[in-house]
Amino acid sequence: MAHSQPLRKLVSSTDLQQDHDDKLPFMLRTVRTDPDTLQRMKDEQVVDLIRDTDAEISKLQALQLRAIADLSVRRRRAPSAASEVALALSVTEHRAGAIVAAANALIARLPRMLNLMDDGRLDLYRAMKVTDATAWLSGDHVRVVDATLEDRVAGRNATQVRRAAAYAAAKADPDGAAQRTEQKLMERRLVLHHQDTGVTHLSVNNAPTEKATAAFVRIDRAARALKTPDESRTLDQLRADVAMDLLLSGAGGPSERSEVFLHIDLATYLGLNDFPATLAGRGPVAASVARRIVSGSDTTLRRVLTDSRTGQVTELSPTHYPLDPAHDEFIRVRDRECRQPGCTRPAQTCGIEATRAQGEAEEATNRPVTYCSRHRKLKGQPGWDYEVTDDGTVNVETPAGRVYSTTPPSMPSGPWRANRYRKKPRK
Repeated sequence: MAHSQPLRKLVSSTDLQQDHDDKLPFMLRTVRTDPDTLQRMKDEQVVDLIRDTDAEISKLQALQLRAIADLSVRRRRAPSAASEVALALSVTEHRAGAIVAAANALIARLPRMLNLMDDGRLDLYRAMKVTDATAWLSGDHVRVVDATLEDRVAGRNATQVRRAAAYAAAKADPDGAAQRTEQKLMERRLVLHHQDTGVTHLSVNNAPTEKATAAFVRIDRAARALKTPDESRTLDQLRADVAMDLLLSGAGGPSERSEVFLHIDLATYLGLNDFPATLAGRGPVAASVARRIVSGSDTTLRRVLTDSRTGQVTELSPTHYPLDPAHDEFIRVRDRECRQPGCTRPAQTCGIEATRAQGEAEEATNRPVTYCSRHRKLKGQPGWDYEVTDDGTVNVETPAGRVYSTTPPSMPSGPWRANRYRKKPRK
């Protein structure tokens, strides 16, 4: 059976082993012979080693996927191929089946993603986020997504890769995305799963995104109100208890309307295009779903002006009062999510923390930025430094001297802005 991308020529197992032995990285040999090597290294050297080994692991995973795809072809893509892989890797057949499916998809449908793995820029876990998000696309559409994502997934975490892939897939085939959402909604159900330890897992599967998000916001708000200094329960425990109280008696929390942020461009709202919208904290939703949310009886529309060049929020229309640019609501709409690189916590559940402006003294913390509770604590830890540039970019310096940067998110039609990484220049 032919592949859209031919398998690269492989050397014999004997030659491969010899090559591996001959070219074993110096650091690996050193650490094996002298375990104290790592302790003598500087922070930045340890971080470099972590990054370098991750790149090598990705390259090996790409080679392994090619071998798995080749085995699948030899077995005529029979389900038994997954059983062989499960035995070879000592994993469950469910996991093996997912890996086999990913291997076949990367070889036949997503060759650019596989090439990123070859280059050490994308690992298997993140690559599988792409294969999962594009499994429903036709061959023509998936090729478009593969090309679109080539420059957008390296250096991004799994959640960001999943969102990018889902957005690109929905944009490539908006009709298919809408049909897929409707099909999933048809499959919504309440699931009760009793566990052996005397507890039970209760979940609502395939609920409408906007309703599930609003329900979680309401539960979270009530739980946080109960988290007093005298309350021994954790926030997670309080959320679970509030949810159960609401289901059983309706008295588990306040009844006020909960708020979620949907970012949709005007053309999509008017039906002039079918670009996906973005639900803060969740990621892309199909244009038809976004228009359904917007048309709801409890929906409140707010005009948000964006810079035509960058797509970033520059103004939020006032409601009953003039809105100062530093107002909390403007900051949360602008930032959309926690500004820590890679964090996707919705801004409406985050706090606003004054942050030092670039070039200012350490005590000059006058730039308001949203951070979730975890990263507000991290911001105050020794060795971590945060600053905000004039264009709103947040630079985060780690104790190892690495600097990671994010900009305020733009509307999807604006330029793509990935998290950026660089080494801090030596003084």
